[in-house]
Amino acid sequence: MDSIELTIETGHRRGTFDLTQEIAAFVASRGDGLVSVFVPHATAGVAILETGAGSDADFMDMLDRTVERNDSLYRHQHGSPGHGADHVIPGIVSPSVTVPALSGRMALGTWQSVVLVDPNEDNAVRRVRLSFLTG
Repeated sequence: MDSIELTIETGHRRGTFDLTQEIAAFVASRGDGLVSVFVPHATAGVAILETGAGSDADFMDMLDRTVERNDSLYRHQHGSPGHGADHVIPGIVSPSVTVPALSGRMALGTWQSVVLVDPNEDNAVRRVRLSFLTG
């Protein structure tokens, strides 16, 4: 298995951050297999979404409606406002996804992108682990 770690600078912004190009470059010379994308953070996840047409912002809005950012609702209360909710979100947005690769290309649908989902503005830098299993 080949593995690398990406450093993603989120700049203390909440939101989604497209990883598709970085993952495509990692997969490009590897043929057929599976690429795993894993975020080793307690307040972030990975998703496959359409980006650039508003779906990414809609996704963050949906998370905010689903997991209310009212600190009085959570036992976990240190950090910036809403941080308790940030720790619940990885239960909804997985910390990993696996994408098939065929002939060195991710087998994503036309409008699909792989994104880091980071609801936590406290961290300006995130790590993302890419691992390729040849198949």
